[in-house]
Amino acid sequence: MLKARVITALILVVALGLVLFALPPIAATLTFTLIAGLAAWEWGGLMKQGLPVRTAFGVAAALACWPLAAHFSLIAPVLFGLATIFWLLIVPFWFRYKWVLGNNRAVGFLLGSLVILPTWAAMMALHAIDAWLLLAAMALVWVADIAAYFAGRAFGRHKLAPAISPGKTWEGVAGAVLAVLAYGSCLLAFSGLRQALDLPFVAIAALLLVLTAVSVMGDLFESLLKRQAGIKDSSQLLPGHGGVLDRIDALTSTLPVVGLVLYLVQA
Repeated sequence: MLKARVITALILVVALGLVLFALPPIAATLTFTLIAGLAAWEWGGLMKQGLPVRTAFGVAAALACWPLAAHFSLIAPVLFGLATIFWLLIVPFWFRYKWVLGNNRAVGFLLGSLVILPTWAAMMALHAIDAWLLLAAMALVWVADIAAYFAGRAFGRHKLAPAISPGKTWEGVAGAVLAVLAYGSCLLAFSGLRQALDLPFVAIAALLLVLTAVSVMGDLFESLLKRQAGIKDSSQLLPGHGGVLDRIDALTSTLPVVGLVLYLVQA
């Protein structure tokens, strides 16, 4: 299992590097669209749908990216706004009341679109500005995840959401916050991002706290859906890593918020 996990991780890292920095822009567009389609296919599994329905939703999500791309400048900000509302205002109630995704098929597909399509749009928008910007936003999520894991292992005592993900602790969250603040400070100090954002440091620090919080929420949300569906991984598409949703769970909540912030700053 460890060997498969390492090999898959190396392949993913090389592929991401090629897509972001070596191949023509169309490669990134196709890759982001493929990710959206596969994530939608896995979302159908979280809804306990059969293979034909899952496949149809995956294909529909991928095809929907093309008309969205044709009107991207108008639609992307709307997607970012809706996604941010969902994560900040609706998901906390979802955690509280443990709503079940499969209770209503129409609502389930609508929510799947609300999770997946804004993520695709954010990847497209950030990549269009600068591939390094997209990588920096993704790295923020990875920093938070890694720091939360090690801080939780070392100091974890108080469970964050034991009914959803027993391994996560408040100490892990604190570690993630500190790591993201350090990462953000380094990023601002050694890049032109501070000038591009044109925000006071206090506002940037608050933004980093919000992004850390929503990254944790994205991780917890998928964990809850998998627990309700009775599955360990969203799929087995990535040997040793589970599925696409397992790898982008925190990105689905974080990237649209980053996209909305950049849109508001540039407006």
